[in-house]
Amino acid sequence: MNISITIGPSQLYDVLLNVAVVRPVFIWGPPGIGKSALVERFAHELGMECVSLLGSQLAPEDIIGVPQIIEGVSRFCPPAIIARKEPYCLFLDELNACSHEVQKAFYSLIHERRIGDYYLPNGSIIIGAGNRVQDSSIVKPMSAALINRMFHVQLKASFHDWYAWACENDIHPLILDYLHARPDHLWTQPPKTEEPFSTPRSWHMLSDSLKEYGDILTRETLGILSSGCLTPHHAAQFQAFYKQMQNQYSLKQIIDGDLKFPDRAEDRDILYFLCMSFRALLIKDLPQEKANVSEANRQFTHRAKALIKELSLISLEMAQMVVSQHDSERLPEWFMIEVVRDLPRLANRKE
Repeated sequence: MNISITIGPSQLYDVLLNVAVVRPVFIWGPPGIGKSALVERFAHELGMECVSLLGSQLAPEDIIGVPQIIEGVSRFCPPAIIARKEPYCLFLDELNACSHEVQKAFYSLIHERRIGDYYLPNGSIIIGAGNRVQDSSIVKPMSAALINRMFHVQLKASFHDWYAWACENDIHPLILDYLHARPDHLWTQPPKTEEPFSTPRSWHMLSDSLKEYGDILTRETLGILSSGCLTPHHAAQFQAFYKQMQNQYSLKQIIDGDLKFPDRAEDRDILYFLCMSFRALLIKDLPQEKANVSEANRQFTHRAKALIKELSLISLEMAQMVVSQHDSERLPEWFMIEVVRDLPRLANRKE
């Protein structure tokens, strides 16, 4: 599905409130970012029951029902899970994973809100959802007729929306602290290979596991748990973060001058995590345009350059990673000019 605009959960909620009540809505997005949970919460807040059907597990008769002879006339009897008397929210999850025969069975339900002689109760809502081709998921092309019967929206993971939800839903504090430092690790594109990958859902799974272990959690156990849920790189960084917490290293204290960057060989993983967190903070707090630099930005810039110089004396490679411009998240050009001017050793950094 080619949709030029992606929206976060809070924007999607507004769309559902204003569009889903009058037209069927289809939510596109990668796995694990909260499509199903958002629809269920939406239905609950409207005071409706949410009835979920999983498209990948349906046959046509699961939708249209089976025929019965009544007074010499055959009639299809829709399944009880669909044929309800009170208005409800019908959630067609993985709709684009079902066969074309099942998709055709949905036509009248989506377009006319009808199955045979049965009509959905007035006020009922129909919402579909599915993954995209690029998500390495089981998807089948949707017919033009089905696509044209629904309003389409593409959902993206939003750290701010997720973090607000996580604080209210007892997500493990270690995960909250980690993702506050590395919000870019909340979600990653599903890999082409068969391996775990980070999503809001996988962080939630990790939180549940950490809470079950409680106080008996060890570094080895944390490594097992994180490696079973997260992108391998994120799992390694999460383990380094846990080690950093145990060794009482704090990026804030380093920036404030109360601590130094760790320089022991055995703390190399902690140093890497602190460097990447430092880079993420620079990208987050420094404006892209020099005209927008405030006095607080100037003070932070001065301190940041001093820290990068200290870091280069410990590891030039780590200092170069902090200021590298090779990925989509780039440091402001005006800041890079000042860094290279004051620290010419970094001018040979890899682009």
